Amino acid sequence: MYEHDVIVVGAGGAGLRAAIAAHEEGADVAIVSKLHPVRSHTGAAEGGINAALREGDSWEDHAYDTMKGSDYLGDAPAVETLCKDSPKETIQLEHWGMAFSRDDDGRVSQRPFGGLSFPRTTYAGAETGHQLLHTMYEQLVKRGIKVYDEWHVTRLAVSDEDDPEDRTCHGIVAYDVQTGKIEGFRARNGVILATGGLGQVYDHTTNAVANTGDGVAMAYRAGAPIEDMEFIQFHPTTLPSTGVLITEGVRGEGGILYNKHGERFMFEYGYANNLGELASRDVVSRAELTEVNEGRGIEDEYVHLDMRHLGEERIVDRLENIIHLSEDFEGVNPLEAPMPVKPGQHYAMGGVETDENGETCITGLYAAGECACASVHGGNRLGGNALPELIVFGKRAGHHAAGKDMKDAEITTGKVGDYEPADVESPVQLGEAGLGGDAVADGGATADLSGDEVVQRALDDERETIEHLLEKEDGIQHAEIRERVQKSMTEHVNVFREEEALKDALRDIREARELYQDVYVADKSRTFNTDLLQTLETRNILDIAESITVGALARNEFRGAHWRKEYQERRDEEWLKHTMLSWNDGEPELWYKPVILEGENKTYEPKIRSY
Repeated sequence: MYEHDVIVVGAGGAGLRAAIAAHEEGADVAIVSKLHPVRSHTGAAEGGINAALREGDSWEDHAYDTMKGSDYLGDAPAVETLCKDSPKETIQLEHWGMAFSRDDDGRVSQRPFGGLSFPRTTYAGAETGHQLLHTMYEQLVKRGIKVYDEWHVTRLAVSDEDDPEDRTCHGIVAYDVQTGKIEGFRARNGVILATGGLGQVYDHTTNAVANTGDGVAMAYRAGAPIEDMEFIQFHPTTLPSTGVLITEGVRGEGGILYNKHGERFMFEYGYANNLGELASRDVVSRAELTEVNEGRGIEDEYVHLDMRHLGEERIVDRLENIIHLSEDFEGVNPLEAPMPVKPGQHYAMGGVETDENGETCITGLYAAGECACASVHGGNRLGGNALPELIVFGKRAGHHAAGKDMKDAEITTGKVGDYEPADVESPVQLGEAGLGGDAVADGGATADLSGDEVVQRALDDERETIEHLLEKEDGIQHAEIRERVQKSMTEHVNVFREEEALKDALRDIREARELYQDVYVADKSRTFNTDLLQTLETRNILDIAESITVGALARNEFRGAHWRKEYQERRDEEWLKHTMLSWNDGEPELWYKPVILEGENKTYEPKIRSY
């Protein structure tokens, strides 16, 4: 058994920043990651980091834009923490050597982004995430922080008292891809989940194949509530053939969207009369799909994004990698012709419920980055707000887990205070139908064990599960199950949502769950067994897909990225609350908690959201 003070799961932007922060506090910290740090999906982030750095801008304006963008489902303490801390954390990156783009006067460049009232998106060409990842990895190496590279974390080691608020996370269980060993990791102070996104729930996504929602699913099965899972962001500009992202920076620099008639539809059809292409992402994605659905799309699938008028010099200086992406994947040189683009799954606003220090209701369990929900983004994330979330909340989680004395959180976690029990009318049974023995919340035998014993128990259970998979000689392979779920989610739980389609998705997920009980691994090898790893990831995809769909069916309103055909308005009097799901004896339990709109100096009053 390995042992450290703080264990960080995942080595993207949030994980690296959390590890550095814990190390700063003197903790013995280690990262356990299924990918080498510089292969993490943070490296694919193109756009930039929102930070109020210049005269005429302020963190208060940034906070207002973020709350408006969230469609008033963000929690003010988290939103204001992000906006207050982002400038100093962005400057810290520059001091560590991050190669930000510069203006002629030497200042760090900033560009306009969707939904912002000021051009506050700080960037490094169109590869900001790549630069950020490498800059922080240098700091990791400089500090000598231990990285368990290509260790796939499969289970949290959590005690199983009846109430999640009484539980403690003592560590993790992970599979060494290189050797095939399954080992326990004891965390003396805390485990920080920084596992990123869940895009592989869909078949058209900007996310990497590694983004299977592992952290969210593991925390959910351990009893930590997950929050606002129905809010999935579909980025308006992805390449149709692959889902590869075309940065919002193209529109920030002045790129224009056209339909097949050559009309600038964001203005021509009144989708966003003021900001046009720089409306928030949910608005632009719905506009594009409306154009396609009403027959004004190109080849009944996509629209055009044109940046030729910006000029070759400006494009090469600020957006060079976009030229290569368009040429490589679509065969289009954007210096000579417009690029085809359509909406694709991009980001999850929901995730593991945390406070503004990254702490969950389970003692010793933290989450930061895209797998967490504080909630900063509410119903819709603004472009440029993901990277500051990584560095701001990654740092805070690292400090808190390492024992730094920090201000008490204003956001509560777990079923405390003013919460509302709820139910959803599902056409099928929800939950259960997994591999068995992999949900802490279903147990009851480890509440009185020591930390080491809890980790050992989890390790024994995981070894038994994996041995069962490897010994089973026939059945169904995970790829068929995963494909069924991905196609159903893309068809039924996309930008536009209808009640019967959501119920169809739940039926499909139920069938997939039952098929999964007969899953087997064809590759019986013990080393570099990607068949085994993807089989385990598919269990996570099942739980995540169901939670997204349950939330979408329950929320009877149109808010942010969540559009319902039957409910075409935001209903603040009923739905100004977070959708919560807890895993309770093998079944999702639905409940709600109120949004916190009271900030440090003001209350954010919900207003009509127009751009």
